[in-house]
Amino acid sequence: MESRCPVILDTTGKDVHAEGAHLREQGPIAQVELPQGIRAWTVVGHDLAMKLLTDPRVSKNPRQHWDAYINGEIRSDWPLASWTAMDNMTTTYGADHTRLRRPVVKAFTPRRVRAMQPYIEKTVTKLLDDLAAVPPGEVVDLKRMFCYRLPASIICDLFGIPEESRAAILRGGEMTTDSSITPEEAEANVRDWTAQFQQLLEAKRRHPGDDLTTDLIASAEEDGETGMTDNELIGTLFVALGAGSETVMNLVTHAVHKLLTHPDQRSMVEDGRASWDDVIEETLRAESPINMLPLRFAVEDIELEGVTIPKGDPILMGYAAIGRDPEVHGANAGEWDITRTDKDHLSFGYGTHFCFGAPLARLEAQVALPALFERFPGLSLALDAEELQPQGTFIMNGWKTLPVRLLAPAEVR
Repeated sequence: MESRCPVILDTTGKDVHAEGAHLREQGPIAQVELPQGIRAWTVVGHDLAMKLLTDPRVSKNPRQHWDAYINGEIRSDWPLASWTAMDNMTTTYGADHTRLRRPVVKAFTPRRVRAMQPYIEKTVTKLLDDLAAVPPGEVVDLKRMFCYRLPASIICDLFGIPEESRAAILRGGEMTTDSSITPEEAEANVRDWTAQFQQLLEAKRRHPGDDLTTDLIASAEEDGETGMTDNELIGTLFVALGAGSETVMNLVTHAVHKLLTHPDQRSMVEDGRASWDDVIEETLRAESPINMLPLRFAVEDIELEGVTIPKGDPILMGYAAIGRDPEVHGANAGEWDITRTDKDHLSFGYGTHFCFGAPLARLEAQVALPALFERFPGLSLALDAEELQPQGTFIMNGWKTLPVRLLAPAEVR
């Protein structure tokens, strides 16, 4: 396996599942090539992923454990530069990770998330009202008008992002997950989002609000020397807003698409033979919102599965392939089946870096999906499923658009 040539990842994400299957031919971990010829490893096996996600020999801090970054070989115009430029809980190791994660996790406890349900329901109703105003028969991009607007509105409201700043701030997260951007775009993106979040921090210090950004600033000031620096606050805001919008968008988009293309399973949900939780968890398993998550690093040489990952080598977690591991889910692992008894997945991560927003993401989907299909029972794709275009990146797993036609109850014959 070590003698095989690395797989050059398709930066356009033309078919992430086919690429994942190709990587699996090398075993549960495969050597890959990232943009600009950077060599790395991608984990595609479920059991191996669980081991590495809790292995202390694996770090997420490039400033400590990626020699190429430390030596200046990775420049600010590398297409994935924002994943290394961020200074937050997702790019730290050990005690620093605990320090930076603690104040954020407090805001996303299961109890606090459950208390948000009325607010989420109100937001969903508003978005459905907007969809209902579309002229009958007109084609609607449901991804943009509903699947994206829902999590984007909620996460921006939570962090107190002004309406006039939302588009620019969220655009930074979109570009970060685009593996096909140019070096110039990558460098400009890091520069721009840093400036935008610095302006937000300054505005919140002048005019504190009832929002999580204000809470994080207050926590940093109260903790003194152990609190977040401005760079860490900026990095934390960036990852929270990006993860809180992009991943939920893909989860809801995939769930809608699967129900529209699997009418038999949609009927099972509608007559109570299956639950909306079945839909959500099976979608997370078979269509992980994130395809490959950058970046982790080997703290020392790691020997596993007949392979040695050299110290300092980057590692990606191939969540889309991990969810479809036939060693765990059988020969039909690539099929979406809500009756599947084993829907175990790692799409929210595992171990100390488990996604702090998982309870909120699940709740948003639990509210949004039944409300959408109840309001528009005649919802249908506006084109053949084979015509849908992929999102266009190897980092995310999603569709570029989801064109649909809407029919309200009175219009369904």
